Amino acid sequence: MTDRVILEADGGSRGNPGPASYGALIRDAGTGRVIAERGETIGRATNNVAEYSGLIAGLELYREHTPDARLEVRMDSKLVIEQMAGRWRIKHADMIPLAEKARRLAPADVTWTWVPRERNKDADALANAALDDERDGGSGVVSGSGTSAAAPSAPSTGWSAAGGRPTTLVLVRHGVTSATERKAFSGSTGDDHGLTDAGRQQADRAAAWIAERGPVDAIVTSPLLRTRETAAVIGSDLGLDVSVESGLAETSFGDWDGYTFAEIQERWPEEMSAWLASTDVAPPGGESFAEVDRRITATREALLAAHPGETVVAVSHVTPIKLLVRHALGAPLASIYKMELSPASITTVAWWPDGNASLRGFNIVP
Repeated sequence: MTDRVILEADGGSRGNPGPASYGALIRDAGTGRVIAERGETIGRATNNVAEYSGLIAGLELYREHTPDARLEVRMDSKLVIEQMAGRWRIKHADMIPLAEKARRLAPADVTWTWVPRERNKDADALANAALDDERDGGSGVVSGSGTSAAAPSAPSTGWSAAGGRPTTLVLVRHGVTSATERKAFSGSTGDDHGLTDAGRQQADRAAAWIAERGPVDAIVTSPLLRTRETAAVIGSDLGLDVSVESGLAETSFGDWDGYTFAEIQERWPEEMSAWLASTDVAPPGGESFAEVDRRITATREALLAAHPGETVVAVSHVTPIKLLVRHALGAPLASIYKMELSPASITTVAWWPDGNASLRGFNIVP
């Protein structure tokens, strides 16, 4: 008789929202034997809806097969785990009825445990297999019972036609500073301004927006104070440590740091004209956009290599974020002049293992 079981669940969509599916299984906690499992497509939905659907399916399997056993739920969605444990408030209307249904199905003494994505591979594989089965003309349902613990339920074929999960960069511009409010150039070599009260409020809103749409695997930030303060707010909400990535720093504007556009035009008219005419021209003592572009390219490749298939929040500045977007779109370098990013705005780009990228959101201000 099984007296303690583990529920593993996952879900995802190809597009968020897009074609979605979930995977769930019940495992004997002592032997690791899979008692029952299920993966199923659910039509068009968001990642969060798919994850909650996986949890509900797993709880239904638990009630059907092992209702008297002690239950531990393990998921790599920190959002779902924290909300079900009662530590995070549920704000999104689509999540409330799903969470209520899960609570009705769960035993009173359930344990809610967040695990890294690599420890939730079997549930992920079930979700992938169901979606791929439907794509290939099948029913979009994968289920069974008594599966051996030695073999995964299904091959993990990934979330794109080319195979593999994308690495998703959630790019956050820092909140406002005194320089932002003055509309002054504020690069990596000028005064290191911190957030104003308004900037901290913007960071709070960005953090809540990201937490509602989790999960997030890592947070990285530019080394400048305004980005580190913004990242610290997000990290606190998500329960994640923040790592500094120097390549995410803003352009060095050299002698122009701290001056407004009008002041620079007055003091350095010829240099300003040359700078506006070519991305290869640098401000006096600063960096050209072409130089920053090479730095950001190297930084992006390092992040993709370090976080394959993960979701990473990267807190940065106007120029680095614009350059990452231009890379995702395959746009010319001069395209950055046609983009506008608000303080504490959120831009999301997914990079697939085959090198393709998709822009999933741009300049969203919570």
